[in-house]
This record gives sequence, structure tokens and C-alpha cells, in this order.
Amino acid sequence: MIDFSILLHHLGLASVGILIFMTLAFGVAQLRQRYDTADIAWGLGFVVVACLSLLTGQQSWRGLLTLALVSIWGFRLATHIYLRHRNRPEDRRYQDMRAKWQSNVALRAWLQIFLSQGVLLLLIAFPIVVINTSISSSITIFDVLGVLVWTVGFVFESVGDAQLSSFTSNPANKGKLMTSGLWSYTRHPNYFGEITQWWGIWLLALSVPYGLLAIIGPLTITILITKVSGVPLLEKAYAGRPDWEAYKKRTSVLVPWRPIR
Repeated sequence: MIDFSILLHHLGLASVGILIFMTLAFGVAQLRQRYDTADIAWGLGFVVVACLSLLTGQQSWRGLLTLALVSIWGFRLATHIYLRHRNRPEDRRYQDMRAKWQSNVALRAWLQIFLSQGVLLLLIAFPIVVINTSISSSITIFDVLGVLVWTVGFVFESVGDAQLSSFTSNPANKGKLMTSGLWSYTRHPNYFGEITQWWGIWLLALSVPYGLLAIIGPLTITILITKVSGVPLLEKAYAGRPDWEAYKKRTSVLVPWRPIR
């Protein structure tokens, strides 16, 4: 069993790294005059934590595997969001924040957008730090399950995003709902995929000391997406539309399930 203070030390190093990274991201956002740059930085921040905690912790095969999985997810998500934002105005959420704040906009954006996301990021990434604090043991059933669960999540998120991008890029679909492909089994396949991937990373952490404590990571992303900023915001935006209400009645909200006919 490792000393808990060592884990706290590595968590502190990761915190400093994220503080620097999110501040740099804020600087880029200021130059671009787009605070939705934070959405692009989100996935990349986890790659920063994975790299930093691996370099300052125990260089093990499990840590390298975690870095690979997190990097695949983080770079794909950042690229997807960048391409989605390209040639479009700043995301409406951030425009509304600017209008609401009126004064001290830059300071409030740094604190309430970038640093607050950094705190959430650290909570979600806690399993990564736990994994990189310990010398890896031999492969366990949790490692196998973790990779399998992560793969399921990655497929749902990446395929769901690709299907939605293809649908919305067709002018004939303007104003219509995406209800085919993975979207016929869950109203939010991308969110289901993101949550599932972090439960997969947590399963990898169960093979090392304090792995059970690392459950704070997947719990945070699950609550964040299902109760705070993900599913509730989108569901509210479409509420009342006849086509949405019909889609809602026949399609599972998050966990994929066969449509109700």
C-alpha cells in the first residue's frame, strides 16, 4: 500500500499543470475572442493530466495504456469540437455569459469558465492520477473489463458524433431531429459514450491501491452530464416540439435500448 501523502503530492502536481494549461487556454480564447475555446481545451486537459502524472509518477504499462486511451479520446473530442465550431459564431452559451456579466468579463471568464472546468477536470481525471501513482501489478480482470467498457463508450461517442455531423451537414435536414443510427437507441449516444469511457478508466484503477476511492471520477462526469450541463440543457432546449416529444416517448434518454413502437 502506498502512502496516501504520495497520492496527494501527485494530485497537487496535476493541479498545477491544469492551472497552467487552462490559463494558457484562456489566453488563446482572449486572442480568438471566443470563450468556447474552453470546449476544445476540455479533452486536451485530460491528456495533460495523463502525461504529467505518468512522467512524475510510476512509469508502468497500465499508466501507458491509460495515457493511450485518454489521448485517443481527448484528441478526437478536441478535433471534433474544433471542426464543429469552425466557420460558426461563438457558442450561444458563452455569448449569453458575456451579455450577462457586462463588467470584468475577462476575469470572470478565467474564473468561471476555464478554472471551474479545470477543477471538474481534475475530479474526473482522479483515476488517472491514482493509476500513475502505483507500480503496475500483473494484468487483472479489471484491466480487461476496463478496456472493453472504454471501447464500448468510445464507439458510441465517436460514431454518434459522426452520425450527427453527417446529418446536420445536409441542408435538407435543417430543422429536423436526428433519430436514426445510434440516435434511435438513445437520445444522447455521445453522452452515454463519454460517461462509459470514464467508468472504463476507473475499472483500470481498481487494480491499484486507492482504486476504489477513484470512483469520484466517473461519478463526477455522470452527475455532470445527467444532472447539470449535458442532458438537461439539451432536453430543455427541445421541450415542447411535437417531433421531439414523439421521439422522447419512443427513445431511451441515455442507456441504449430498443425503441418503443
